Order: sequence, then structure tokens, then C-alpha cells
Amino acid sequence: MNNFQNAFKIYNPNSFEQIRKRETLKNFNGKEIKEYDAKDVYGPQITDKDGELLDKHDSFYITTKSLLVLFQIMGVMPIMRVPKRAQTTKRTTYNWISKATLWAYLVWGLESIIVIRVGSDRLSNYQQNSNKRFDEVIYNIIFLSILIPHFLIPVASWRHGPQVAIFKNMWTHYQLKYLKITGTPIIFPNLYSLTWGLCVFSWALSFAVILSQHYLQDDFELWHSFAYYHIIAMLDGFCSLWYINCNAFGTASKGLATNLHKALEAEHPALKLAQYRHLWVDLSHMMQQLGRAYSNMYGIYCMVIFFTTTISLYGSLSEILEHGLSYKEMGLFVIVGYCMTLLFIICNEAYHATRKVGLEFQVRLLNVNLGAIDRSAQREVEMFLVAIAKNPPIMNLDGFTNINRELFTANISFMSTYLIVLMQFKLTLLRQGTRKIIKAITKAIFNVTTPETEFDEE
Repeated sequence: MNNFQNAFKIYNPNSFEQIRKRETLKNFNGKEIKEYDAKDVYGPQITDKDGELLDKHDSFYITTKSLLVLFQIMGVMPIMRVPKRAQTTKRTTYNWISKATLWAYLVWGLESIIVIRVGSDRLSNYQQNSNKRFDEVIYNIIFLSILIPHFLIPVASWRHGPQVAIFKNMWTHYQLKYLKITGTPIIFPNLYSLTWGLCVFSWALSFAVILSQHYLQDDFELWHSFAYYHIIAMLDGFCSLWYINCNAFGTASKGLATNLHKALEAEHPALKLAQYRHLWVDLSHMMQQLGRAYSNMYGIYCMVIFFTTTISLYGSLSEILEHGLSYKEMGLFVIVGYCMTLLFIICNEAYHATRKVGLEFQVRLLNVNLGAIDRSAQREVEMFLVAIAKNPPIMNLDGFTNINRELFTANISFMSTYLIVLMQFKLTLLRQGTRKIIKAITKAIFNVTTPETEFDEE
């Protein structure tokens, strides 16, 4: 009768966890392995009382604070840090009526005046110009397209402020959790000086690119440059932000891998492996949150780069075919080189971050000698590998596209396709112009020779 009842036991969804706990209670070389609960796996709980502790160990915020302040001054991303004594786990906040946001409204409004003034001046100059060739239309579109990101800041940047605050808080919580579980803090070497250097370099590069257009382009007046400085600096700043975060992900992954190696050398590493697995999943979720928080900004970023690069390449090649190489084409090549460099940095750094957090960590786990560890640790290694497969550390712009090297090559492919179409259109115009010239010359020759023939007959 007992056998019959055992054959039809009611399914218990927690049976696997109970079996695992019973196995961990078994003796191993005469020593009892202690049982651990789910709360031990997730690590110490962070409460509102840990506010000052979160600030103290938030080395990522401390080392990258200069870039955050720069974005606040520029009015690009007006997120704020709460006071140190505030009893809350949300150390970074966003509010539509905060001091930083009100300052952003003011800065954006003042910048809009000069941007609209320059844009309208360029349009009026083109309308008054008698030479309205297709190439001139393309040339004016290039510098008007660079002004577009300014008007998209409220939609692409401010609207995602709450998501950016969530991302910043995830970094803050992760560092304290990492410290409590591993016993060692995450150290970001040279990140403080690197961030300061990138802040200065962003504005220096902005002045260099825009002033080069003033000296290389005939109709690029000096006062027009004031509408472009903050836009180029903003694009440089977002590229710097992406570079810093991707490097920070790699540093955190490297530190976690080092502690994982030490845990595997311990006598009973099952609990530590489970805790490190959850740390890794948190790191993967942070990478996904980065793309979600800045999805609109980097999406528009990539589209503007693609459009500007394609049009600039066409404009430069078209002018070279028609008039030869000049300073004007050199200025367009500067824009092409600048845009493609930004796109390559973003795609390349995302690729390296994904590889360090995902593939390299997976390879390290696959190389673990399972015969040298106990059964519960073996199971944790298997669960770790499953977690990596189920939570790939992908830099995704909220479902629009994945940021990696494939995106860079795909952009080059699309640019080449559109460039070929535009160049075919240009060559058609050149052939039509050549035919008109030949017809005009032929007609002129016949008009000259006809009177001479009549005179000879007389």
C-alpha cells in the first residue's frame, strides 16, 4: 500500500531545492557541510539605513562624477544625487521640476535661439543663391542635419531620465553587494583621470572640428560655429559615457572572475558559486539597462551619424569628380572621419564588454575541473552556465538593435549601397550636362560655318 501511495505523490515544485539541501547536509570527509537558504544566495539585503554606506563605497560614481556634472551644466541629462544623510536606497534621482532640470530648460532654451538663428540663416542663404544645383542642396543638408540632435534632447534624453536614474542606482547597489559578498571592493584604476580627460577632450575636439569647417568651408561663417559647439561636445560626451561604462563592466567582470577562481579553490564552494552567479546576473542586467536607459539617444545618435556620413561622402566625391580636390572636400572628409570614429568606438567597446562579461566568463567556467569539487558545487557550475545562456550580456537599444561590431559593418554596407545610388544619379547628371555642352558646341560650329559657305557661293 505504501509503495502504491509513493508512486502517485503530489508534485512538489520545491522538491529539487529540498533534495539539494539534503545533499549539502551530507558528510564530506567526516565534516558536515552547512545548509544555506535562498537569502544567503542573494547576499545581504540593502535597506534604507545603508544610504551613507552606499555613497561611501560607490567608487564608480566618485570616479565618474565629473562627466555627470558636465551633463548637468550642459543641460543634457539633469539627474541629481541625493544628500549623503538621506535614508533611501535610491541615491540618484530624476525629477521634472528639480533644480538641475529647471537649469536644463534654461540652457536648452538659450541654445535653441542661436541654433534656430543659424538654421534659418543657412536656409535663407540657399534660397537667395542663384546656383541651386543638386550638390548645393546636399551640402546645405549636411550642416542642417548636425543641428537636429539639439531639438531631440527633450524627447531622446530627458524623457528617459528615470531609466538613467535606475541604471545609476543599479551600479551603486551592485558595488555594495559585491563588497559584502566577496569582501573586496571593485577598483576602477585610472578611471578618475580618464573621465576628467574625456570631459576636456570632448569640448576640445568640438572646437577643433567646428573651427576646421570655418576655415575649410567658404560659406561657414564664424558666428555660425556657436550653434554647433555644444552639439558636437554632447555627441563626444555620450561617446565618452559609453566608453567609460563598457570599461567598467569589463573591470567588474574581471574582479568577479578572480574571486570565482579563489572560491573554487576553497573546500566547499557551492554557496560562493551561487552568490557569484547572482552577482553575474546583476551585471548582465546592468548592461541591458544601459541600452534601455539611453536607447533613444544612442538610436538617434547612430541615425544622425549614418545620414551625415553618407551625405558628406557623396558631397566630397561629387565635388572631386566635378571640380577636383579642394579645401571644401577636405572639410567634408573631416566630418566623415569624425562620425565614423564615434560609431566605431561605440560598437567596438560594446563588443569588448559583451565578450569579457559573457564569453570569457563562460570559458572560465567550462574549464573548471568538475572532478575536483563536490556534487553541490558541480550543480552550481551547471546552473551558472545556464544563467549565462539565459541572460546574455547584450548591449541592446531597447529592442531596436544590438550594439556590436556587426552594427558597424552593417552601417558601412548600407552607406556603400546608398552612396552607389547617389553616385549613379550624379554620373547621370554629368552625362546629361556633357550632352548639352556637346550639342551647344555643335550648334555653334554649324552656325559659324553656314554663313561662310554662303559667302563662298556668291
